[in-house]
Amino acid sequence: MVQALQGPSLDERVAQLQELLDSASPQTRQEYQERFDLAWIYHDSALEGVVYSMDELRAAIYDEVVTDPTLIPVYDEIRNHMGAIEMIREMASRRRFSPNLDVIKKLFAQLAPEEIEGKTPPKYRKDMPLHRLYFHEISQPDKISYRMRQLVQWLSAPETKKTMHPVRVASKVHYQLLHIYPFPRHSGKVARLVMNLILMRAGYPPVVIHATERQRYYEALRSGEDATATLVNQALGGAIETAIQYFDEEQR
Repeated sequence: MVQALQGPSLDERVAQLQELLDSASPQTRQEYQERFDLAWIYHDSALEGVVYSMDELRAAIYDEVVTDPTLIPVYDEIRNHMGAIEMIREMASRRRFSPNLDVIKKLFAQLAPEEIEGKTPPKYRKDMPLHRLYFHEISQPDKISYRMRQLVQWLSAPETKKTMHPVRVASKVHYQLLHIYPFPRHSGKVARLVMNLILMRAGYPPVVIHATERQRYYEALRSGEDATATLVNQALGGAIETAIQYFDEEQR
């Protein structure tokens, strides 16, 4: 069984990163977050097979006027993704908060507002997509609601919090969400946002799985929870080390 990356080494590095963040200037922190957010949306979208240019990302996020009507859907998708990231940051900062079905549906609604009919909550997937990026078994539509309730009950159970490291919890929820594949679109993005919400609530930085890891990511999802946890652990370790290096260099 692969163990979650934990113990003094990880916690010490997280504490070191927090000290660097606390001592960094507001401008340095803002510049880092802006660069990080561009990378987050770029890599997360690339996992789904959508590759944006840095010019497209900057123009969309920093609200440049769109003169080319063909770019409006592109900019809207980027802005919706940025809105979902801001949403989980705000959720992670709340004192009392637990990811539940409403939270998961709100994230999907933020990513795909066009899927919302009037003011009703977003609907789960009603068919089995023939063509999708994630080539693993997914739930039949009539099983989605039950499996989503099961997952959220497991996540909120006191026993889960007592017996499982938060990194492993986050990875498992991400893995399970992708195997339920609840929504007609953006299930992958939702799964990774929920994973990062859990990590951030536990005091860890968000994990961005790089586009270069795309094939390995798909293979891990096919292989099982342990392979997926290993990949997430490595991505988390990489994110912490990259951030420490950035702030170290800025303070020299």
